Amino acid sequence: MSAPGPQPQPQPQPQVLVVGAGPTGLAAACTLLQNGVPCRVVERRAGVAEEPKALILWSGALEVLRRLGVHERVIGQSLPLASASYFSGGRRIGGVRFGGLEGTAFPGPVCLPQPGTEQALYDRLLELGGSVEWSTQVHSAEPTGEGVRVVLGPSGDPDSREEVSAAWVVAADGSRSAVRESLGVAFEGDTYDRVFLLSDGVVSGPVPEKEAQYHLTPDGVLVIVPLPGGGHRVFFDVAPDGDTEPPGDELLARLLAERGPAGMRIESVWWRSRFRVHARVAREFRRGRVLIAGDAAHLHSPAGGQGLNTGIQDGFDLGWKLASVLRGAPEGLLDSYPLERRPTAQAVVRSADQQTRTWMVRAPLARLVRDTLMRTLSASGLLEKRLVPQLAQISPDLRESPAVTAPPPGWREREAVGNAVPGRRIGDAPFVPAAGTKAESLHDYLASGRQALLVGGSSRRAADAAAELRRAVPEDVDVLLLTGRDGAAPDPAAHDVARWGGPPGGGGGREWVVHVRPDAVVASVAVLDPGWRAEVFLGSAPLPRVQHSPK
Repeated sequence: MSAPGPQPQPQPQPQVLVVGAGPTGLAAACTLLQNGVPCRVVERRAGVAEEPKALILWSGALEVLRRLGVHERVIGQSLPLASASYFSGGRRIGGVRFGGLEGTAFPGPVCLPQPGTEQALYDRLLELGGSVEWSTQVHSAEPTGEGVRVVLGPSGDPDSREEVSAAWVVAADGSRSAVRESLGVAFEGDTYDRVFLLSDGVVSGPVPEKEAQYHLTPDGVLVIVPLPGGGHRVFFDVAPDGDTEPPGDELLARLLAERGPAGMRIESVWWRSRFRVHARVAREFRRGRVLIAGDAAHLHSPAGGQGLNTGIQDGFDLGWKLASVLRGAPEGLLDSYPLERRPTAQAVVRSADQQTRTWMVRAPLARLVRDTLMRTLSASGLLEKRLVPQLAQISPDLRESPAVTAPPPGWREREAVGNAVPGRRIGDAPFVPAAGTKAESLHDYLASGRQALLVGGSSRRAADAAAELRRAVPEDVDVLLLTGRDGAAPDPAAHDVARWGGPPGGGGGREWVVHVRPDAVVASVAVLDPGWRAEVFLGSAPLPRVQHSPK
């Protein structure tokens, strides 16, 4: 897979420069373009990645891909995973089932080698009118008073350089980020004292069809994951020996015989790799007008398949926030990017590190304790209950974020659709579309990835509030009036209307407004009391404003 057609002409004065066209950079660029913000994308590689690298897509990343309009392409190529099992001494000591996660359209993970996800995002970028300048690398980035001065040029040609001034730079250029390094942002953490070996190919014998398996031995771990279309990924850890070449057939066969079930053999290999694993997080995710994301911001063990997922969500988060700022929202909204995404990355690194160290327990007594604990947690269901939501990354707690406003005194979230709690993901709720939308549930309505204002209540006050909000925000901010079961559908031309099964507003419940961010997190809530005014509510919401052009 590679970039078809002629290379696009350079744009000397981009408003946003995205450095890196991996999944993180492409997610950021697609989000910007969907929000009407043009951007220039450069990538040092010659085309879309061909190495399989990351495999697993969890619910949070799949929801982002849905908002970007590529989830059907990705799911269509993927293999759904049904479970994961852990073995020690040849016996199963625990496991978790996938597919039961509630409150999402993607209740379980799927397996797809990274080029499939990357190609889908690249195709979407082209559909949105974007392009990638392949074989273009960044040499340096330097903040200026009003933006960033970037020096870039053709990969492999250090003497041919171009200097551009960008208002904003997205640094999604990988673990050896030239942007991060030129800014002097520390990449803090450690490197594991083990070397990791990967191979993708045909494996015969008692291989799993839809299950990831972890075989934990005193000498190291064997991980085996089925691939879509046939074949398996086989993963080992070994002691460093100075070798830097990909593992040969003899070494792979020996390790599989030592650690795997009897009768399992590698028949052929089409990709292999040897690498070191790091656990690192950038000290800063934002330096002035540079936003650092993906592998440039965090690295961790492949345990749980979190790297690709975290990077895609980084790209979407900074993309919608930067687009909102460039369309009139307060620039302070971008302060929430590092304050939300860096703790998320730190938590992912800790979780992956804990899983990896669990794999690599060597001492007999420690192995006995680990195996006993795994059996107990698995039998009780606690392992599944704790681990799966953590890996899925759909339940953030952002109540301390500057992009979230605390609820007013006396707010009763049970009266609002989705039990709205500022800083938490809004719950789903079924409803009957009445005007302007065909969505039959709240999460379907929010799947567009746009900001939304939900107004609850059947009274004239609620309808007037919805109409007032519609006039105050741009067309690409959704306004939805949610009436009670028997509520009317006033003025369907002004805003979307749906009926839902909650309190009808006025009387049995209160009328309210809920601002939901593009990531389905509740940003703010308000009660439609007699003193409520749209301008006051919007004054504390990080929403773009209607841009009135002079006559």
